[in-house]
Amino acid sequence: MEQWGVVEVFGLEAGRLAEAMVGVSEAEWGRPTRCAPWRVRELFGHVRVTVGRLPGMLGGEAPAVAEVTAVGYYRPDARFDAGTNAARVSTAQEHASVQGDGKALVEDFELAWRRAYEMCLAEPEGRVVRTRHGDAMLLSEFLLTRVVELVVHGLDLADALGREPWLTSEGGGVVEALLLGSSGTAGVRGLGWDQVTFLRKATGRAPISLSETEAVERAGVHWLTLG
Repeated sequence: MEQWGVVEVFGLEAGRLAEAMVGVSEAEWGRPTRCAPWRVRELFGHVRVTVGRLPGMLGGEAPAVAEVTAVGYYRPDARFDAGTNAARVSTAQEHASVQGDGKALVEDFELAWRRAYEMCLAEPEGRVVRTRHGDAMLLSEFLLTRVVELVVHGLDLADALGREPWLTSEGGGVVEALLLGSSGTAGVRGLGWDQVTFLRKATGRAPISLSETEAVERAGVHWLTLG
């Protein structure tokens, strides 16, 4: 997917999330999520932190060559170990705590995603960035991982708030394609799963039965397992 296309999907999905969180009550901000120990405010804070990494990366020196794809970014190494996960949890908690009320959280997120979006639009096609984990990636590939954060945690937030999923078809399609790899969506559609159902099952947000697992294997569907 070309860089400008991923930037636009990022903007669409981030804008949809910001819009969905407007009007969330203070009581709702305190609801638990499936991403324990985060409550709604802290999970939203985590998404804000992940989006907020882009300006710093774009301000750094560009590596000469991209070495890691979006799929490779999710390899099971130290980025998902206990220490890194603990730091990830505390960073989100700290960010959420300093913002004050829900209105401030949404305003802060709005500023962050728009700044990142505008900066990405200004970058030339083929821009390479260095992630905090040391990966040299095409900006387009790293942005795919940010769309994953927006889409998957958007589902988590919608469920915690008792709302229908608000993800965009574009954002859901990008994550679906990333998870499915080269097998495409035909096999999944043959199972009778719509986009949201697939995303829930493929990311552990919904159970997958033995018969469904067998049907997936018969259809030749193999999707990426996120860390």
